Amino acid sequence: MTPRSGQRAAVVGVALSDCGRVDDTTPYALHAQAARRALADAGLDRAVIDGFASAGLGTLAPAEVAEYLGLRPTWVDSTSVGGSTWEVMAAHAADAISSGRARAVLLVYGSTARADIKAGRRTGTLSFGARGPLQFEAPYGHTLIAKYAMAARRHMHAHGTTIEQLAEVAVQARANAAANPEAMFRDPITVEDVLAGPVIADPFTKLHCCIRSDGGAAVLLVAEELVRDCRTRPVWVLGAGEHVSHTTMSEWPDFTVSPAAVSGRLAFERAGVRPEEVDFAEIYDAFTYMTLVTLEDLGFCGKGEGGAFVEKGRLLVAGGELPVNTDGGGLSAQHPGMRGLFLLVEAVRQLRGEAGAGQVRKAGGRLPELAVASGTGGWFCSSGTVVLGRE
Repeated sequence: MTPRSGQRAAVVGVALSDCGRVDDTTPYALHAQAARRALADAGLDRAVIDGFASAGLGTLAPAEVAEYLGLRPTWVDSTSVGGSTWEVMAAHAADAISSGRARAVLLVYGSTARADIKAGRRTGTLSFGARGPLQFEAPYGHTLIAKYAMAARRHMHAHGTTIEQLAEVAVQARANAAANPEAMFRDPITVEDVLAGPVIADPFTKLHCCIRSDGGAAVLLVAEELVRDCRTRPVWVLGAGEHVSHTTMSEWPDFTVSPAAVSGRLAFERAGVRPEEVDFAEIYDAFTYMTLVTLEDLGFCGKGEGGAFVEKGRLLVAGGELPVNTDGGGLSAQHPGMRGLFLLVEAVRQLRGEAGAGQVRKAGGRLPELAVASGTGGWFCSSGTVVLGRE
């Protein structure tokens, strides 16, 4: 059937592959496992897929992975902007559906990042070559973690944010992970545990940093005319925004403002909703500072107020005013290299009421209605934000 323009896009299938410690497999196999599970979740056959998006496995990722999955799409996307890739791709997929260029778009990712390092393979998506603008920073040993640490230090200097407040982000992420059977780390931690860990890049200790895992994820978006053929309740893409900021730190105007300030504003404007209407948020959290500053830039609190905002359990699924990273996030659940697609999977599961013991509930036990997923790429180089809703 020829795609028809003017249709809304809905997420009808989401899934994770096996995650955590997965030694005896390949990234391609994790792609396939996640894709099969997402299609089964939606109750659709792969023959319906005419759009495909993939990144993370080299320059020919969409062609190579599509071939591996037995797909021949007529619309493809290989946008690669780091951790925000999947929110940006979801926006592109929704646009393709709205314009009639595709009816069913599969987004899929898989990585054996942990297994590769364990086996001594430090290549592929984990390598950042010193080409182009990066060559001017590389001689000084400026690592990715150090760039985030510099930004955190600037926020602490400018706004009085404390290391204890940053640690609160890790503590609450772990508490949320405790209710997620798929999370890699579920044992509770305290602020003192975070502060006592080995320093990785000042001010970050080990527990301020994301874990390293294996895993894959898949998300299937379809035009509204296909929703009736699906076995799941649709979750609608209400609005999305994207923004690219910088690659070299010298070109970043303000270390305390992330590109989510732009992508978030665009997403909320296009969705016609306000941050205060959102029931929960899934935010890329390779480091604790990412969560704090993204909350500010999405408008959940004012600039410089993130430290106070994350205190007193506000991010918890159980009793928090704004549950954040309800599955435990990259700090505790899983982080296989590019976690943006996992944010979308968790947001959809929550909106469908399928998160089990970790389910977000509104007053009276009602299911959440609105969610935001915001991915960050590089070292605050890019951002993609998607607003999702049950209606």
